[in-house]
Amino acid sequence: MKTGPIGSLAVIGAGSWGTALAIQFARAGQPTVLWGRAEDDPELLEQTRCNARYLPDTGFPDALRIDGNLQRVIETNTDILICVPSHAFRSVLEQVRPHLDQSKRLSWATKGFEQQTGKLPHQVAIEVLGDAYPLAVLSGPTFASEVGAGLPTAITVAATVPAFAEELAERISNPQFRAYTSSDIIGVEVGGAVKNVLAIAAGMSDGFGYGANTRVAVICRGLNEMTRLGIALGAQTETFMGLSGMGDLVLTCTDDQSRNRQMGLAMASGRDVDEVAREIGQVVEGVYAAKAVHTVATREGVDMPICEQVYRILYEDATPAEVVDNLMGRALRPEN
Repeated sequence: MKTGPIGSLAVIGAGSWGTALAIQFARAGQPTVLWGRAEDDPELLEQTRCNARYLPDTGFPDALRIDGNLQRVIETNTDILICVPSHAFRSVLEQVRPHLDQSKRLSWATKGFEQQTGKLPHQVAIEVLGDAYPLAVLSGPTFASEVGAGLPTAITVAATVPAFAEELAERISNPQFRAYTSSDIIGVEVGGAVKNVLAIAAGMSDGFGYGANTRVAVICRGLNEMTRLGIALGAQTETFMGLSGMGDLVLTCTDDQSRNRQMGLAMASGRDVDEVAREIGQVVEGVYAAKAVHTVATREGVDMPICEQVYRILYEDATPAEVVDNLMGRALRPEN
């Protein structure tokens, strides 16, 4: 497998995160094309040079172009970065596949297991595209609005080919944005999936008024659950101590910009999940991830009590009181 020459870059998905990453690549001096669906109104994005829906306060750099023609975008760019929710990842890969050739390199910033199969994004990518292309994932503690605003940020880039990770990291980095590299795609993806479920739990805890002690316990024991699952799937332990593990977990559990934390806060007050999701206006990945994590943990025989209780509330109509009793009433055991 070759990494291919460094060429132009296309970002597929004009939501908040796709737009923020496209802006950052362009800001770092990379000629970048952002593809959006017809619903995203690519012509309006190009005319206004701003994504008013998701990042209204951030203008597009000169190096960023907008194009609504997917075939043209894929065929005329070397590196393809997919930024769509996990439930849309497979279908977007299938749309991209007919336009690929051996010069292409694929990466994604999608976080989450595929709900129906329990597969990680790289497994879905290999299933759809085969193993002929270099593959990479970008993940870490990042809010799109802060990346768009140019605030100091750090992420992790993991790839099947080390040179690809290094090149992507170099291309996206500038004085306000730093990318670290990794070879542990599994660990980076597991961290990005599980943290969303735990953020719902942390939001619920704060919504119930349980205080700082409980919040920290959720984060710490949640990190333990994330690590156990990752190891069972073949990840490296140290990955979960880094940006894509502990870093992303702490960010998502503690800041109200997190859609998953917002969902947990709302659920604690008894509000309907679908109603809250509509109000948030963007995909709340933790709702999908809770079911997928439950499926994978059950299949692998991994004990994940916090994630399991979030799943029970979302999908089995468990009450918050039952969940708290279940967690606090568990038999005592060694911490590690």
